[in-house]
Amino acid sequence: MNWSALEAAEVLARLDSDPAGLSGQEAERRRAEQGPNELERAAGPGLLRLLWAQLGSSLIALLLVAAALSLVLGETADAIAILVIVILNAALGFSQDLRAERAMAALERLAVPTVRVRRDGAVRELASTELVPGDVVLLEEGARVPADARVLQSVDLHAQEAALTGESEPVGKTAEVLPGGEEALGDRRNCLFMGTIVARGHGEAVVTETGMGTELGRIAGMLRDVKREPTPLQRRLTVFGRRLAIGAIGLVALVFAVGVVGGQDPELVLLTALSLAVAAVPEGLPAVATLCLALGGRRLLAREALIRKLPAVESLGSVTVICSDKTGTLTQNRMAVTVLDVAGDRLELPDAASALPAGRGGLALAEEQPSLALLVAAAALCNDALLDEGGGDEAIGDPTEAAFVLAARSLGFSKPELERRYPRVGELAFDSERKRMTTVHRLGGEGPLEAVLGPAAGGRIALEKGGVESVLDSCTAAWTGAGVEPLDDGLRERIDEAHEELAAAGLRVLGFAFRVLDDGVPDEELETELVFVGMMGLMDPPRPEVREAVERCRAAGIRPVMITGDHPLTARVVAERVGIDASAGVATGPELARATDEELDELCERVAVHARVAPEHKLRIVEALRRRGQVVAMTGDGVNDAPALKKADVGVAMGVTGTDVSKEAGDVVLLDDNFATIVNAVEEGRVIHDNIAKFIRYTLTSNAGEIWVMLLGPFFGLPLALLPLQVLWINLVTDGLPGLALAMEPAEKGVMSRPPRPMSEAFLTRGLLTQVLWVSLLMAAVSLGVGIFQAAAGADEAHWRTLVFTVLTFSQLGNVLAMRSTRDSLFRIGLFSNPFLLGSVVLTVGLQLVLIYWPPLQQLFRLAPLPAADLALACLLSTAVFAAVELAKWRERQIGT
Repeated sequence: MNWSALEAAEVLARLDSDPAGLSGQEAERRRAEQGPNELERAAGPGLLRLLWAQLGSSLIALLLVAAALSLVLGETADAIAILVIVILNAALGFSQDLRAERAMAALERLAVPTVRVRRDGAVRELASTELVPGDVVLLEEGARVPADARVLQSVDLHAQEAALTGESEPVGKTAEVLPGGEEALGDRRNCLFMGTIVARGHGEAVVTETGMGTELGRIAGMLRDVKREPTPLQRRLTVFGRRLAIGAIGLVALVFAVGVVGGQDPELVLLTALSLAVAAVPEGLPAVATLCLALGGRRLLAREALIRKLPAVESLGSVTVICSDKTGTLTQNRMAVTVLDVAGDRLELPDAASALPAGRGGLALAEEQPSLALLVAAAALCNDALLDEGGGDEAIGDPTEAAFVLAARSLGFSKPELERRYPRVGELAFDSERKRMTTVHRLGGEGPLEAVLGPAAGGRIALEKGGVESVLDSCTAAWTGAGVEPLDDGLRERIDEAHEELAAAGLRVLGFAFRVLDDGVPDEELETELVFVGMMGLMDPPRPEVREAVERCRAAGIRPVMITGDHPLTARVVAERVGIDASAGVATGPELARATDEELDELCERVAVHARVAPEHKLRIVEALRRRGQVVAMTGDGVNDAPALKKADVGVAMGVTGTDVSKEAGDVVLLDDNFATIVNAVEEGRVIHDNIAKFIRYTLTSNAGEIWVMLLGPFFGLPLALLPLQVLWINLVTDGLPGLALAMEPAEKGVMSRPPRPMSEAFLTRGLLTQVLWVSLLMAAVSLGVGIFQAAAGADEAHWRTLVFTVLTFSQLGNVLAMRSTRDSLFRIGLFSNPFLLGSVVLTVGLQLVLIYWPPLQQLFRLAPLPAADLALACLLSTAVFAAVELAKWRERQIGT
């Protein structure tokens, strides 16, 4: 039911109520029938389901199989290490998912505990849960609206609805019917909504909807029903795990068949095949992924971004679209004066303030620019806001009036000083019918007003502010550069044109007027025969750092999109100021509501600015973009943003101005509410993905090299080139510390000047498989080559196998150094730029030497001590892989340039 389109009397009639309220008996009947006025909570996933979600992936299953095989092989340490990794990852994900289910609890906290309501003809204070449709509630400044309601009486009633609609300024409420009934919440000026706050004034309203039937309840329902999708990282790891599982099974069968056909001992061949299967599984991948995410989250915390769900860090690196709320995200969520129009001249703040002589104050302004001084003094005095006495950039009171006080201070007018010089002696308060406010002040002495009006001014002055048309209705003259002139048609037309021009720029425009009063002027004539002074235009200004952040987004191939509940004109202006493309126009909520899914997909692909948007529209926009294959980050701070935050690939909530609901629904919380921090997070996400991809590239090439050595050895006359324990050792020391150290790799050059990765792109791309093939074959050729040569020269099996073992191990260390960057040379990025990796390589070399030359380990691994010449040969041959990878990168750089 669109209650805004009905007269108040008809609303009461349809609800079977009256201004005196319901009887207690009738209210109890309705409550029993419709239920309490509270938000419902759906039963969340059980603990077992949450736990299964952490253990049900293909990669985790493969790791568990690898742990079981390690136990069969007698490698208890490996099995324990793998199980510890699985348990830690599961515990971390379990705790994060459990916290993520608090969004509904945060919504419940928005309910009002008590409310004043008319029951049985008397005013009573009841729990808000007892309200029913038809109840008449009394609201005053500071109260939370307990349910959706239609206004019956309004005395300067204003509601702060930013958390629900995105409207940054308190919305004036009226009891009048709205012809045609606007669909957008922000335009329903005769309705109040559950969870919003009465900013000023007081009034009465009849409850129209309670509980889940309210606008807030609809958001709660959407939030409850939204299913969180897996992140791009989770999807990639799932695909990667499935392919590895298939490969591992095929590998066991292939190695076993080759060995048996070659006449090897079936038991030894089976153990070797199982060892290779374990080696093929990158059991360090979950640990590396978790370490990368944890380190990225830690770095982002230092940059004012709190990561609530670790996989979201990497997802940021895949983002192709950032859907941003306007109020409090792109803008400062405060009103500020940006334009002053006096006597046909237009000045813009803060430029006008910075152009004034420093330290000369309001009197200097009155002498040099009297028209501007008169306008600013009127704005400061006809005003109930108070300046922060602490000297900060804050004022206490109505946001619009606070903006006037701060603007006056920037132009040299201190409101406390003005009030001491010109004390208020009378006033006509603002009301919604007159749409203006008038105050009366005593003149006297030598101040800025006397400097403009002259010493012969009367004893009092009336100052008025309000809507431009309303103020003009009370004026008979206008102030121009030459003084006071009659307000003829030509002058009024010029003022109207200036007003329309400012309004078209998305500004809220107020006019100001004055009248010097003789002592005999009665109060009822205060708003007659005034002199129009000028206008001030206000808006919620963009954050100064946002434009640069938007430009960085564009350079990174990310499309910024604005989604707001504010007015279309305001949305367009803000978009243009911050650099968001508004050339395709502004799509509104009603347009989105009428569009089919196919039409919406096309619209969202084309249009980057959406205004007068309801919560369900935000959700549909995110879904439409994701259907188009986009990876979507949604930023916001209001209750109205929560469903879209939860549905998006990455939900980014504002930590300072954000509601509890948005913070609980988001994956990332910005501690400084700075849009630019989003771009920093995207950069960190790309670094994390790069490092995980480097680990996968490194571990696959290294493990494939081991597999080729085992498969190709028998074809060149060698028995098993490596024993099972030797295979597991290589896998442990090379995939261990060096692999984990890749997580510490700093960002590569140009990480934010390349387009985002396609969401469908898997880790196992054609380019990666090609690299894995040739690098692993080269690694196997060098390792097997030295073994074949030594065996042909008559070396015993332990000696040539030790050489193969050492060359293969050292080749993998050269491989990890070369793969620190996918494009730049190791010597360009610096050998010491990742000291953790360098240290891990040195430590691995040391462990390998201990294995070769310490007799107890020699015997355990069936190795022979290498003469110095053979050790030098092994070191020299192992550089072949490093040199080849570096040469391939050099060739790519030459082609790229």
